[in-house]
Amino acid sequence: MKLFVSFLMVVLFAASAVAADEKAAAKVAKPDLAKGEASFTAVCAACHGADGNSMIPANPKLAQQHPEYTVKQLKEFKSGKRANAIMSGMVAALSEDDMKNIAFWLASKKAKPGFAKDKDTVALGERIYRGGIPDRQVAACAGCHSPNGAGIPAQYPHIAGQHSDYAVAQLVAFRDGVRKNSVQMSGVAAKMNDREIKAVSDYIAGLR
Repeated sequence: MKLFVSFLMVVLFAASAVAADEKAAAKVAKPDLAKGEASFTAVCAACHGADGNSMIPANPKLAQQHPEYTVKQLKEFKSGKRANAIMSGMVAALSEDDMKNIAFWLASKKAKPGFAKDKDTVALGERIYRGGIPDRQVAACAGCHSPNGAGIPAQYPHIAGQHSDYAVAQLVAFRDGVRKNSVQMSGVAAKMNDREIKAVSDYIAGLR
């Protein structure tokens, strides 16, 4: 009887410990959107807009971005894997919880649409986005970023409506080996010329 009681106590203790661990994990995993907004307002809003919709063409729109992608970029700015002197300084004091809070708050904001500006290259941009450049084995952007630019959560970013100036800068950085935190994008951009990069970036700006 004593052996049975002891065994039962061990089982109950183990179950309680598992439940406590699960509860703690759930508590840790839940982002604090209020803190995210406060951190974003203090650190990021001047460059990226009060709601994550940057009005500066050189700075990306961050609203509605997949939070996992945003956290990855912030971590890589902090570690130096993604080199950017301004962003490295901005994220230096952010903890992982800060990054997660900011990322999930941004994901809750709606991205404002953009528009394509160059009517002479919009057809080329659409062709590359939807069909790639077959003779150079350049994959279609839509394959990873989806036909409407929504991306795939935790894998590929939301790019619809992104500033064309920013998209051009990133594609050129991937092509030239300046930005090194995506093997896939480096491989794609390496096979594109300036005209193609500008055309597809302009098309992306008008995606809805």
